[in-house]
Parts: sequence; structure tokens; C-alpha cells
Amino acid sequence: MPILTGQKRFFSYIAEIKKTDTFACDGEDVKNFLSHLALIHKVSSSTQNQAFNALLFLFREVLKQDLDDLAGTVRARRGMRLPVVLSVEEVKALFAYLAGKGLLVAQLLYGSGLRLMECARLRVKDIDFDGNPLYVRSGKGDNDRTSVLPESVKEGLKGHLEEVKTLHEKDLAAGHG
Repeated sequence: MPILTGQKRFFSYIAEIKKTDTFACDGEDVKNFLSHLALIHKVSSSTQNQAFNALLFLFREVLKQDLDDLAGTVRARRGMRLPVVLSVEEVKALFAYLAGKGLLVAQLLYGSGLRLMECARLRVKDIDFDGNPLYVRSGKGDNDRTSVLPESVKEGLKGHLEEVKTLHEKDLAAGHG
């Protein structure tokens, strides 16, 4: 079985540091090597994770050795990512391409900060047209929260609810539940 690149780098590191047989290493050496990758070589977190998994495979499957606790290993951090936020002009341009229920949903998502599934699970009793709160039940992390009902959506939402109510009454009259 060929030795992987991460394993070659590990054995070079062990040979340089310990000046001994590279197969006479333990979990502490692996922990030091992974910390060395993060601190000295400043590798990305995915590179460090790949090296960790390669060494884990080497020790468990090839060398048949169990590694000690690796909890104290210094881990490379993922870079901070800024969220993508549309400008007001971009939002207006997006809304210009929408109509009907799609526009109403997009305005509700944008104006109240709802996630897509939170909007899909909204019920009539979760909307308070008088005080403007919007109750989100079982949102992200199965948490409940309160958001704001945008003024610009109120009339469209009331019209939609009237349409749905009329459709429901027709269904009931036709004998459907």
C-alpha cells in the first residue's frame, strides 16, 4: 500500500524531531505534528483534517496501534465568511421579476427575516395584524421566536387569506374536508 502525502510529511517530521525509528511514535507525536501543521505551516483546516484522518487510518488499520487522547491538539481555524447581503436596489430588482404569491412570499421572507421553512410553516394564528408580531414556531434548532410583520405585506397577506378562506368554504360545500 503506498504511503499518502500526509503520512510522508508526518514521518519526515518524526524523523527530524525524534531522530529515532519513525514507527516508534505515539498519540502525543501525532498531536504535536497536527499542532505543528496548524501553527508553523499554517495549513487550512481541511488540510489538517485530511492529515489527521490519514494518520488515524495509518495507526488503526496498518500499524494496529490505538492513539491516545488527541483532545489537546491545536486545530486550524476556518476563515471567517461574511454573509451575502443584497443592496436595496438589488432587492427591488428581484421583486420586479416576481408577482402574485411568489412576490408575497419573497416580501415576507425579506421583511420579517424568516427562513424559507419558517415561512412555509406559518399558520393564520401565527400572524397578528393588529400588533404586527409574527410568531415563528419550531424554527431553527426547534426554537420558537417572534418576528415583525412588515407593513408592506399586510394588505397582500390579508387578500391571500381571503382567497384561501373562499377556496376552503367551496371545498367544504362540495363535501371535501
